[in-house]
Amino acid sequence: MSTMYMLLMLLGLLLAILTVLLIYKSTLENHEDDQLFLGASESHMAKEQEELQTRIGKIDPMVRWLSAASGAVLLVIAGMWLYGGLNRSF
Repeated sequence: MSTMYMLLMLLGLLLAILTVLLIYKSTLENHEDDQLFLGASESHMAKEQEELQTRIGKIDPMVRWLSAASGAVLLVIAGMWLYGGLNRSF
């Protein structure tokens, strides 16, 4: 297997994982409420919202790192493609 093929496979894997995480984060954000719970009877609802915030907070760094890694791999692929194209034309 060539290096380019392996990098393309890596990019596809990173983008697939990133897509799944973004879909999961979106479903969590759909369940999030913009409400203020004042009474003790709504404490379980407040706790659920805190748990959602915790989950979203755990996913955010992973999304950022996967986005950065995907961008870096894409830049390496583009650089290799340009380098190979320029070396063949001269």
